[in-house]
Amino acid sequence: SGMKWGLAILLAIVVVALPFLFRRTPEAEMGADAAELIIISPHNEAIRQEFAEGFSRWHQARFGSPVRVDWRVIGGTTEIMRYLTSEYAASARRFLKTQGMEWPADGAQAMLSGKRPDDEARGALWQAFRASDAPEEITCRIDLFFGGGVYDHSTAERRGLTVPAWGAAGPPVGLFEDAEGRVLIPTAMNGEVWRGNAYYGCVLSAFGICYNMDRLADLGIDRPPAAWEDLTDARYAGHLGLADPTKSGSVAKAYEMMIHARCAQHVAEAGFSREQVRRYEAMFEQATALTNGLPENVPSAYQQAVEQGWLAGLNLVRRIGANARYVTDASAKVPNDVGMGAAAAGIVIDFYGRMQSELSTPPGRTPVMTYVTPVGGTSVTADPVSLLRGAPHRELAVRFIEYLLGEEGQRLWNYRAGTPGGPTQFTLRRLPIRRDFYPSPDPVFQAAHERHRPHLSDPLWQPDVDAYRLGEAFHYEARWTGRHFGIQRDLIRAMCLDAGDELRRAWRVIQENGGPEANPEAMRLLEAMPDTPVPLTWTSAFAYYARQPRLDVLSTWTAFFRKHYRLAEAAARQRKEE
Repeated sequence: SGMKWGLAILLAIVVVALPFLFRRTPEAEMGADAAELIIISPHNEAIRQEFAEGFSRWHQARFGSPVRVDWRVIGGTTEIMRYLTSEYAASARRFLKTQGMEWPADGAQAMLSGKRPDDEARGALWQAFRASDAPEEITCRIDLFFGGGVYDHSTAERRGLTVPAWGAAGPPVGLFEDAEGRVLIPTAMNGEVWRGNAYYGCVLSAFGICYNMDRLADLGIDRPPAAWEDLTDARYAGHLGLADPTKSGSVAKAYEMMIHARCAQHVAEAGFSREQVRRYEAMFEQATALTNGLPENVPSAYQQAVEQGWLAGLNLVRRIGANARYVTDASAKVPNDVGMGAAAAGIVIDFYGRMQSELSTPPGRTPVMTYVTPVGGTSVTADPVSLLRGAPHRELAVRFIEYLLGEEGQRLWNYRAGTPGGPTQFTLRRLPIRRDFYPSPDPVFQAAHERHRPHLSDPLWQPDVDAYRLGEAFHYEARWTGRHFGIQRDLIRAMCLDAGDELRRAWRVIQENGGPEANPEAMRLLEAMPDTPVPLTWTSAFAYYARQPRLDVLSTWTAFFRKHYRLAEAAARQRKEE
């Protein structure tokens, strides 16, 4: 019987193993002739799979060989930037020492500085790093950085981690403009930069709100949210899903949009027209070279409106944070929870909202979860791709960039899975960057749009989805909130996360005791901004706080907010007892 048992076990093993023995992995099918490309990316698995397969097919058709993509997935853009920075610093240190250069204690900092250090030795390091672009010299052993926002890609370019893809010849015709000079991919849209010298936007994003209709009904909210302000409604308390802006560049951008929209509102309410804004900002641009002060022809009331709008925007984010059920590290968790009803609404990047809406809707039924982009409440930003310095497979990497920006690559973003030229398995529901995917008065572009239209997963022709229409409705002034991007991330983190429990408790007690109007003193304490060692303002944020060690500032801010939220809670309780 032992023999029978042994045979049975052996058979069982064979049955289980058979599919594995005969299964051919895509790698095996590719054979030894497949070239390899190494890409670091925060993109999700669906995007990674579709672009790896799509590029391999394209490469096989054009160059006669498939390509195997080796993805490096280590987390969000913040983690990727940290990793690349340390890899380049280590590699440069090894290489430059063999060249007989000295490496001071702050060598990495000097080498990655935005401009050449004045000091002779450090300046030489800076120069030597930027002169090297060979994998046997300085490299992070990765070819491309694909995905994440412009903020991180432009930082990578400034630090010298990335290099222009095309030499003096420039990009091939048909990528950024066609043979007749029609612009296929603009450099910028209403103040949002879409590409630099070493980074190229390849897909667009807007930011918005996702909500669950059933949960809104439970909370007695009959009008779904359509603007950021709607999320400050006290009925949302304990029911909003938010994500940590210091972990995700896209979420940090969404918060920046809210703050920026408030600046715009204050400027408009102070009586300044769109044309005046354009004129004054041009003067600031010229003046910044000489002074940080107010250019002589700009009224001080204009700059005051920007600064008050900035503080009001931060308080708008804080009010939304006070309604949070939680603040998560993973930005994809928010639409997921709203789809399942674990949160009533949340702030989300458009494609997460659209994809989750599709995933959570039973076939033929009305959507459980809806995504909305507040028109005029968000600019349209690009997710770039960049070529890394010392890329081991440079030629292949440049071909991947050309594939991404060309029509074949662009189709993957919004074609439905299974449509001709579209993705094979996953409908990605993202906004392509190429102009000819959208409606246009230009007959050539319009004809291309009509050709794509039957295959699209989203109505790119509708004003609230058409990236070019959305982009035109929001004028982004980088000076208002762009320089403050890093500070805003940390401030929101201290204000809504690290002091989050105290914030939500104070807000709940204020609600229980008659609401904000009945509690002016508690609201003053709740909305106070740090005042040590200097009061936090639009100017001091940049002039003072940005120059202090980040962790010191974070702990000072957190202590300030915790204390003031506790005082706010006490003030609301006291009013009740009176």
